[in-house]
Amino acid sequence: MSPFPDTWPNAHLSHRITGPVHRWHTQIAGAGDDLLLLHGAGGSTHSYRDILPMLAKRHRVIALDLPGQGFTQLGARQRCGLDTMATDIAALIKQEGWMPRALIGHSSGAAIALRLARGDLLEGTPHVIGINAALEEFSGLAGLVFPVMAKAMAAMPGVSSLFSGTASNPARIAALLDSTGSKLDPAGVALYRALVSRRDHVSGTLMMMAQWNLRPLLRDLPNHRGPVDFIVGTADATVAPDVSFRAAKQMPNARTHRFEG
Repeated sequence: MSPFPDTWPNAHLSHRITGPVHRWHTQIAGAGDDLLLLHGAGGSTHSYRDILPMLAKRHRVIALDLPGQGFTQLGARQRCGLDTMATDIAALIKQEGWMPRALIGHSSGAAIALRLARGDLLEGTPHVIGINAALEEFSGLAGLVFPVMAKAMAAMPGVSSLFSGTASNPARIAALLDSTGSKLDPAGVALYRALVSRRDHVSGTLMMMAQWNLRPLLRDLPNHRGPVDFIVGTADATVAPDVSFRAAKQMPNARTHRFEG
């Protein structure tokens, strides 16, 4: 696996950490209370490239690439699901002596943050901040078909190479991103193109989709006692804004913050 490039956003903050389980790519900056940043499926530390330096003015900010994605080298293929990733991240936190006061997660990263903060993995009760949190499973036929397709694609040799070769076309990347409701500048589009062109990243994302299971976490939402803030951007076409509002209604200490457009 190639090391992270010098041209990657905030590359001067990047660190390689060996174990537990995986070879992690992290970016660490600042001093103060620890904040842990978790990206969504198919993302990387670049998702927080502009926010990280701002937060680092008052906190020690730790961003990491999820197992198999970005520049974190996967150590075990069967540890890409919600529970296993949360367990491995918690072990990394303990190994490094981090003490996150808040866990900030975007999309599926918000689900990982909630799982980390449930009480059995980390000491204390960290504040969870979810950005357009992906906290509902696909409904109807999609709920049956998508996981099966992801499992089949993740298991088939060569699929990741084929996908990374064809999907990294600039026009296809731009169309895919546009379908999410996100409006990225050319530099942002180029970063996703660079990620999708990497076979390991595509394979790790497919394995995450194949092993993803939200049901236990969703059942436990009413028992989550720690503070939670959901930030909701209404233009998100991937995760409907109502998802965060429905989740917050089930939780005793959750608030939502709606931002139009």
